[in-house]
Amino acid sequence: MFAKWVDCMKTVYYVTLPKDAELFIPLMRLKFLNLLFHRRLTSSSNRHREDSWLKSLFVRKVDPRKDAHSNLLAKKETSSLYKLQFHNVKPECLEAYNKICQEVLPKIHEDKRYPCALVGTWNTWYGEQDQAVHLWRYEGGYPALTEVMNKLRENQEFVEFRKARSNMLLSRRNQLLLEFSFWNEPVPRSGPNIYELRSYQLRPGTMIEWGNYWARAIRFRQDGSEAVGGFFSQIGQLYMVHHLWAYKDLQSREDIRNAAWHKHGWEELVYYTVPLIQEMESRIMIPLKTSPLQ
Repeated sequence: MFAKWVDCMKTVYYVTLPKDAELFIPLMRLKFLNLLFHRRLTSSSNRHREDSWLKSLFVRKVDPRKDAHSNLLAKKETSSLYKLQFHNVKPECLEAYNKICQEVLPKIHEDKRYPCALVGTWNTWYGEQDQAVHLWRYEGGYPALTEVMNKLRENQEFVEFRKARSNMLLSRRNQLLLEFSFWNEPVPRSGPNIYELRSYQLRPGTMIEWGNYWARAIRFRQDGSEAVGGFFSQIGQLYMVHHLWAYKDLQSREDIRNAAWHKHGWEELVYYTVPLIQEMESRIMIPLKTSPLQ
């Protein structure tokens, strides 16, 4: 619901109101008219204070935090760190890229000397084309990540793999993530499935709010087995959230998502989380044959 006011200086104010705002509109109009009356009598030096009063009617106040997001939102019982990789592959090299990834990455996953696990590896089907996505888990946090990186530098097969891979790529980027405490632990599953990676760029300062809302929202999406994992960024592009879902096919995805809207409370949680988002993106992905998530 939106409201619009124009003051005597022809300044236009647009504000978003909650669903039950019609109960308060008469009072708000009186306060607004009172503000405009006093504004005409005050000097320009007082305008900033009045504008702040007006904004206080509609702007959400966020309490100061006394702890890091990672301590408030991440799982306490584990110290796992996740790495999400996006590799944009030359179109003519995608088949060869997949081949060497399926040869080398499972070896690292299965080797007990490396405190890491390959959670999943995919090609993007709908979204950014000719793209590979890999999700790794480092059991032990940053020390485990450092240990793996140091050992891989001494792994001659991996060094050769990186050299061959570099000739096939247009660009690549990664993020280090933590897992939301209220989401499922991503575990291997049989297929065939398609996977959707929904990525949200949040407004800075809203991660705690997002977590509070989704701690309730996730229960609307756990009747089936589609919820795979939920993560938030620590290094790389910040204030990023990634939700990973699994579906049998595109039609089942559509049916499951539509069914959520028939559950009481879902629409309210969506209503309050949408304003926290700056940008969002959806990828539909197909797992490689060696992916633990099939």
